[in-house]
Amino acid sequence: MTLREVKEILEAEVIVGEEQLEKEVKTAFSADLMSDVLAFATAGSLLLTGVTNPQVVRTAEILDIAAIVMVRGKRPSQETIQLARELRIPILSTRYILFEASGKLHARGISGCIEKVGEKTDAGRTI
Repeated sequence: MTLREVKEILEAEVIVGEEQLEKEVKTAFSADLMSDVLAFATAGSLLLTGVTNPQVVRTAEILDIAAIVMVRGKRPSQETIQLARELRIPILSTRYILFEASGKLHARGISGCIEKVGEKTDAGRTI
């Protein structure tokens, strides 16, 4: 699925990265705790979160996250927007809550990075 399709499904606004909407994504991870994201998310995934500060962009950079989707109508600070532009990490914003946004994407074919803690990822890493 492309980020453009994610945008349409979630009725999202593109805050950063309009030029990257053809980027493909197959997996996603949803969390507000960046420690959970660091522990369980995988490269190339979407990150769905309510976190809007620059830390979310730094976390996405570390994990090579494809894009960030901010839920609950949250909007990033100017500092967060600037950092995302510099690092070329798309940010979208949707009014759906985290549960609904995740469910809508899952129903359309996006799978989670893992299903259960203790399972192996596609990269062979046990989480």
